[in-house]
Amino acid sequence: MSPRLNPLSPTARELTVGQVSTRTGVAVTALHFYESKGLIKSRRTSGNQRRYTRDTLRRVAVIRVAQRLGIPLAVVRAALQSLPSNRTPNRQDWEELSRIWRADLDSRIRELTVLRDSLSDCIGCGCLSVSNCPLTNPYDSLGKSGPGPRRLFTPADADGPPEPDSPSGGG
Repeated sequence: MSPRLNPLSPTARELTVGQVSTRTGVAVTALHFYESKGLIKSRRTSGNQRRYTRDTLRRVAVIRVAQRLGIPLAVVRAALQSLPSNRTPNRQDWEELSRIWRADLDSRIRELTVLRDSLSDCIGCGCLSVSNCPLTNPYDSLGKSGPGPRRLFTPADADGPPEPDSPSGGG
C-alpha cells in the first residue's frame, strides 16, 4: 500500500472542498455556489464527497478577481469555459481574460464618469421632468419601455436592469 500524500502538498492530485476553501479563503458554501453556476467542477467519490483538481485553486482566484471587478458570473463562466480544461490557467490565459475585461471596465468607467459629472443635475431615476435635466421624461413617455431608468441603461440592459447572479446580489 502506497503512503498517502499530504493533501495540501504540491504533489496532491485532488483536494477536498475543505482544502480548497482553506487554500483560497473562500467559504465552502461559496464553492458549492460556484459549482452550481458551472464556474468550477468536481468529481464525486464513491462516498459522494467532492474532489477538486488542483487547477481549481487558480480558477477560484480568477473568479474572485473578476467578482471584485464587478464582472457578472455568467461572463466569468464563459471565460473559464474558454480555457483548456486539462490544465491550470496560466499567465497567457490571464492576459487574454484581463484584456477582454479591461475593455469592459474602461466602458463602465466612462459611463460612470458621465453619470458622476451629471449627478448634480439629476438623481438618475429617468422619470424626472426637471427643465434642465438631460434625462427628462415628460408625461412618462419612457414608461412604455418598462421600469427603471430607461435612458441610463446600456444596450446590454435594453430589457431592464440586470438580474443579480445570486440572492446576495453579486455572487
